[in-house]
Amino acid sequence: MMNDYWWEIKPETLPDTPFLAVYLNPVKHNIELLIDLIDGDTQRLRPHIKTHKCGEILNLYKSYGINKVKCATIAEAELSAIFGIKDILLAYQPTGGKRQRWIDLILKYPDAAFSVIVDDLQVAQQLSDLAVINGLKLTVYLDLNTGMNRTGVDINADWALMAVLISRMPNLNLAGLHIYDGHIKGLVEQRKQLVEESLAKVMNQLANIENQLEYKLKIVAGGSNTFPIYANCKDVECSPGTFVFWDVNYQTNLPEQPFETAALLVGSIISKPTPGTLCVDLGYKSVAAENPLDKRLVILNDKELVPIAHSEEHLVLENRGTRDYLIGEKVYAIPYHVCPTCALYDDMQIIDDQHEIVDSWAITARKRKINI
Repeated sequence: MMNDYWWEIKPETLPDTPFLAVYLNPVKHNIELLIDLIDGDTQRLRPHIKTHKCGEILNLYKSYGINKVKCATIAEAELSAIFGIKDILLAYQPTGGKRQRWIDLILKYPDAAFSVIVDDLQVAQQLSDLAVINGLKLTVYLDLNTGMNRTGVDINADWALMAVLISRMPNLNLAGLHIYDGHIKGLVEQRKQLVEESLAKVMNQLANIENQLEYKLKIVAGGSNTFPIYANCKDVECSPGTFVFWDVNYQTNLPEQPFETAALLVGSIISKPTPGTLCVDLGYKSVAAENPLDKRLVILNDKELVPIAHSEEHLVLENRGTRDYLIGEKVYAIPYHVCPTCALYDDMQIIDDQHEIVDSWAITARKRKINI
């Protein structure tokens, strides 16, 4: 259990604000808890790195025996290879110039096992052609749409035929199926029912496909919402990502997962425009702003500080309490959605259990291309 005011950083170590503060002990706790929730079987963990995009956290994963990851961008995949991750899945179908970037990445890091999702026969054929030209065997997963309607082949369609056709393409290895079901929300019992319903449809066709292929297909499935359900499915690799930092959204909506807050935003009061308001340097260039104003961040210092206006460089808070704040005082906030918030920063400041900033870790893969 965290202590009151666990977030406060010793003033003498504070850099200029705003900045992203990451607390090392909660990060380690969250990794250990994730492993416990899957009964210690790290081979069934393929965490998504889109939350942190950071090489040092990949090193932490490896120290706990986690050697598989999922990525949203080729930059994240390259970062994973640079930091020695052995098994790297790009959960983004490569089109246009991304196809050649993918080939170049595989050629550059021959010691890593790369794989990528597909949901279209034409794209699969293009990858097959590139694989032949470059003398490669490319590993692919068929992306299935279980209701999110963002990517993937509809599980109610004849995806089994597509799987078999892809498996027959030259220089392609169909390794398995990929499912992301971020649309599944609600109480854990509701999420469990929806996952079981969609998974049953998949399993109904899977045995037939495996008989034709004469080998078993892997299943990589889920995110934070559905992790507890897939954690109990022994043949599924789980790929949550937000667990490493956690945020207000999941604190509120996934109470069955007791991960700790590990990433905060630190800002300064820069003005007191009226007797009842404060202005802080946490504009929407500093915190993900895709949600309504009441779902962007929560101020930790004082529950009576309520956001009422937000612009590029400024956050205006209404002070509904009695405390009189001074210009220059620090404000600590939990982001509602930590993943896109991290991508707004070049680095994260690392806080130890003595409340001191002890290091700075680059958020290297926040850019489309990386240079290390």
